[in-house]
Amino acid sequence: MSKYRLDESPIYIEGTDVPKNKLGIKEAALIHEIENNLLLEAYEYFSSQITKKTLLNEAYFISLHKKTFESLYDFAGLYRTVNMSKSNSQFCLAHYLPNESKRIFTELENDAYLLTCKDKKAFVKKLAYYKSELIALHPFYELNGRILRLFIDMLCLYNGYDFIDYSKALENNTYIEASILCVQYADASMMEEIIENGLKEHSNS
Repeated sequence: MSKYRLDESPIYIEGTDVPKNKLGIKEAALIHEIENNLLLEAYEYFSSQITKKTLLNEAYFISLHKKTFESLYDFAGLYRTVNMSKSNSQFCLAHYLPNESKRIFTELENDAYLLTCKDKKAFVKKLAYYKSELIALHPFYELNGRILRLFIDMLCLYNGYDFIDYSKALENNTYIEASILCVQYADASMMEEIIENGLKEHSNS
């Protein structure tokens, strides 16, 4: 798996791919385990807090990253100030990141956080568009993918759907292919198909 390339990034322990952390951990496997546990806790917490009065705006998006990972990382909830790329994919340049983020979330607010979508097909299309835009934005130093999936899942829950099942797309690598298309070509068609296949209406128990 290709690692990120960041211009003069201050976040990694020298000579490793492990971010500097509050626990002083240097083992990648252990830090990933802790990250995943924190994410599971975040899913439980944020899903329990969602109501129709929740504003899924930029501040909310940032709070997901901050509240999930602030016990582990000083950069939790902070937008990156350096350029970032991965393989042949160049994410939004740091200079434009704040304005691009505001543009995306203003659009989302104008779409009433997708409550204006009349049916599942319209919802999936809009959701894929915003997911594509945020993948290309890649605003944080680390953990962009996991926080973006958390945010998209909260949008789903807000609109009466269950969390998206990405398992098949992750197994056959189409999720990675779809993400590359989002960044390099602003093409959300494959991501739209993945969301369509993994999205189900929420069943009240």
